[in-house]
Order: sequence, then structure tokens, then C-alpha cells
Amino acid sequence: MPQGGATSIIFMVAMFAIFYFMLIRPQRKRDKKVKDMRSSLKKGDEVITIGGIQGKVVKVNDEIIVVELDHAKQRLKMQKWAIHSVINPSKEKEVVEKIKEPVEVVEDEVVEAVEAEEVVETVEKTEE
Repeated sequence: MPQGGATSIIFMVAMFAIFYFMLIRPQRKRDKKVKDMRSSLKKGDEVITIGGIQGKVVKVNDEIIVVELDHAKQRLKMQKWAIHSVINPSKEKEVVEKIKEPVEVVEDEVVEAVEAEEVVETVEKTEE
């Protein structure tokens, strides 16, 4: 009987550890990342709100920011927690360029691999 109690305690500890590492810890990391993003907001950043409104940060206070909309030049005052993400167009271009580079390299390597296979086939045919 005592072993059954010990087994159930070990099982409960194992389940808690699994929940912690699979659910709680990753959520805390995401929350910290979002909190850091919101605290590092500055004038000139382009942001998207949780409602999908996109605009440029004009003014930043402790808990309130002012966002200017591009199309109407209207300004909206909102809480920092309403910011979903920050968009940096220059970084987007860099990311797109980095994504394109490996594709070109892979294509060159594939062409070299195909040419190498053709050479091997040619050598095999001449040996026969």
C-alpha cells in the first residue's frame, strides 16, 4: 500500500513538471517579450494595435501613447497594453533579402549537384 502512495506522488510531480515546461514557462517568456516590446516603444515606431489599427507613434508616456494614422493623419490616444506589435519597414526589407539569399545559394548547389551527377553518369558510361 505505501508504494501506491509514493507512485501517485511521483506521478503528480511529473505531471506538474510537464505542465510547467510545456505551458507555464513558454507563456512567461512570451509575456516578458511583449512587456519588453511595449516598454521600448519610442517616437517614430510603426505599430499595430490589438484591434488591427496601424499607425506611427507620435508621443510616449508611462502608460499612454499617441498613434497617428497614415491615411487620415488622425491621432489616437491609447494605452500601451493595446499595442500588439511593432513594425520596422527597414528590418522587414532586411529579412526579405536574407530569405532570398539562401534560396539562390541552394539553387546553385542543386545545379552543381546535378552537374556532378551528370559527370558521374558520363564516367560510368565511358567505363562500360
